[in-house]
Amino acid sequence: MQRQLTLDLGTPPPATFDNFFAAGNHELIARLRELEGALAAGPVADRTFYVWGEPGSGRSHLLQALTHEASGHARYLSPQSALNAFGFDPRVTLYAVDDCDRLSPAQQIGLFNLFNEVRAYPSSALVATGNDAPLALTVREDLRTRLGWGLVFHLQPLSDEAKASVLKHAARERGIVLAEDVPGYLLTHFRRDMPSLMALLDELDRFSLEQKRAVTRALLRTMLQQTGRAATLVPVSAQEETPGQPSRLGSAPSAPSAPSAPSAPSAPSAPSAPDNDPTRFK
Repeated sequence: MQRQLTLDLGTPPPATFDNFFAAGNHELIARLRELEGALAAGPVADRTFYVWGEPGSGRSHLLQALTHEASGHARYLSPQSALNAFGFDPRVTLYAVDDCDRLSPAQQIGLFNLFNEVRAYPSSALVATGNDAPLALTVREDLRTRLGWGLVFHLQPLSDEAKASVLKHAARERGIVLAEDVPGYLLTHFRRDMPSLMALLDELDRFSLEQKRAVTRALLRTMLQQTGRAATLVPVSAQEETPGQPSRLGSAPSAPSAPSAPSAPSAPSAPSAPDNDPTRFK
């Protein structure tokens, strides 16, 4: 029987621009941060944005940060939203529409109409996201072309080093004392997309508090063994961990263990340009 963890630690920290790892997306972050203030200051040339990237690239995080940090009226929309939520309201300053590629046919019509209303109303803006560039989106043709009218940003994927930094930052936000070798181990033995890695980190946090042990690679193996997911993991040696103390790289050598599985090949690195410039699709 698998062990069930019952300790409830509450919700993770809210999505903000500060806890989004910008990597090569600095211009996009700056524009989204300043968007509400720019609308209040006067006419804004670019008021529609489309942001695309692979699943787990942070699209939803950015939209949630946009609506969370807005001081005025902002509305977050997704495939789970009611159809009437896609109606235009002049009191709403920012519309954030997530996962355009998964909207129903009726929601796509609603978004098309909303886009036109926003374009006609100078004090509002719309930011939409999807899994592909506008030219390749599987949505209505009229909506696809509208999404390409404004600024289009491709979210640059994170390198393994950046993902490790994100995990360390998230651990600090949660008050977790994370051993130095845990992020690298997670990246070479488990799914590498950030939602999966963050879910595993939260689960590991709960388990460490239940066990009253520091978050180490040995504790991770124990947790996976108790939840029935450790069939290919090597056993933990007695010298690998001192209970209550995080293991560190460069510590006293431990007893030999079976070699770890080789790391999955890294995704191709982003171009060496200093940032991700927006493009326009007509």
